[in-house]
Amino acid sequence: MELNHFDKNGNAVMVDVSDKPVTHRTATATGSIQVSPEIMAAVKSGNVKKGDVLGVARVAGIMGVKRTSELIPMCHPLPIQKCSVDFETDEDAGVIRVFCTVKTEGKTGVEMEALTGVQVALLTIYDMCKAIDKHMVMSDIHLEEKTGGKSGDFRFEEK
Repeated sequence: MELNHFDKNGNAVMVDVSDKPVTHRTATATGSIQVSPEIMAAVKSGNVKKGDVLGVARVAGIMGVKRTSELIPMCHPLPIQKCSVDFETDEDAGVIRVFCTVKTEGKTGVEMEALTGVQVALLTIYDMCKAIDKHMVMSDIHLEEKTGGKSGDFRFEEK
């Protein structure tokens, strides 16, 4: 498989998308954070000193999506047309799962934006809850699905 972020001399380059057609593109990424029962209770009840954890994490995830090209060196700046950040909590397992969906019409996909949104939301949960317990673990961050573009549709399947 040829990597297109390098030129013939091995130098890192931004991919030339100027000749690619504009298509509708979507990407959904997910990830989770393992938290203690104390953190889960505080998040669910809204008793975290820094405020509404999931509300702030949602805004942070959206901000992360919008700034992806500033964080990942070879990402193109994209006009984001829709972004949603949602959460599922599993109190018994002590897990908060984040889902980030991004949509655009463009010449390149939004997978990195969705992945960045998930990670920034998870980091925000960590930051807001670390005073309660620092033993949180972020994991399982991956692209769930994507549509559009030359490579076609993708749906994550366990291997």
